[in-house]
Amino acid sequence: MDKASPDRLRHLIEVVVESLDDHLDGGRLAGRAYLSRFHFDRLVAAGLGEAPGAFRRRLLLERAAWRLIGRHRVTDAGFEAGYGSTEAFSRAFRRAYGASPSTFAAEPGDFRLPAPNGIHFHPPAGLFVTGAATGTTMDLTDRLLDHDLWLTGRLLEDAGRLPDHLLDREVRPGHEVLPFDGPEPTVRLMLDRLVWTKEVWTAAIAGRELPDGADRSLDGLRRRWGVAGEGFRTLVHGIRARDAWNDAFVDALCEPPQSFTLGGVVAHVLTFSAHRRQVLIEALADLGVAEVAPACPMEWERLAVTRRSHPADHLRGTALPTTEEPS
Repeated sequence: MDKASPDRLRHLIEVVVESLDDHLDGGRLAGRAYLSRFHFDRLVAAGLGEAPGAFRRRLLLERAAWRLIGRHRVTDAGFEAGYGSTEAFSRAFRRAYGASPSTFAAEPGDFRLPAPNGIHFHPPAGLFVTGAATGTTMDLTDRLLDHDLWLTGRLLEDAGRLPDHLLDREVRPGHEVLPFDGPEPTVRLMLDRLVWTKEVWTAAIAGRELPDGADRSLDGLRRRWGVAGEGFRTLVHGIRARDAWNDAFVDALCEPPQSFTLGGVVAHVLTFSAHRRQVLIEALADLGVAEVAPACPMEWERLAVTRRSHPADHLRGTALPTTEEPS
């Protein structure tokens, strides 16, 4: 059976979603996608595991159920869902939810129905795609860590567009993130602190000698980052695998020695790294380096992560048509 490409399938699904309130028959719906009814039905069914008509009816029923939870009248919810009579709507609703619309409204349950593709109506006028449907395996730790490491590497590359005298220009005089790290007024020092933070905390947790951190040339910073970034990633993955976030160690290099939990250290590193990255992006822009990599993890996830395993991956941002509230 033929399958549409992910981008093509997204377009076909958007045709269905955007036509929810137009009450089109299958032939005219396929016409909006410039396809024959046969080809349209085959492509959508192959990609979603659900025929376009069934997909459309389910989304409309889910929206109607949500309307009922919001105390809308059964008649209004049924008419909005495309049913010509309350009786027809009630029959379809009972088959889907196992209860009449009025009973469901009095004792609301989950308005989402079982779906082979994990795509559901999401109030007030969007789609919700489950993680199982997207095939996404990253958890919160992965997102925060991988975006931090990826963006820091990109900023090191972006800084390569500048000559040395601009790397050492005081673009933020007196700028200091943490007192014990000292001032970071230049792009070079900002980059060094991003790298050094990973180096020092990885060494402290792993019980290794601190690296000298002496090479602050761009090539040197990149070499150091290649080791420090992967070392920190491996460290955090190990902590997660052992569920050791609450384990603690005493850092004797502090004056006086202090105790830190592993989870607290990781949160500390990622928090101040995010601040440093943002300041650095602004400093690079001031020096003429524009269009740097996405600072926002949501943009990074959309643009930098290739996720082509399922059509639902490409439905973020798809919205259902809005309708006027019943009077």
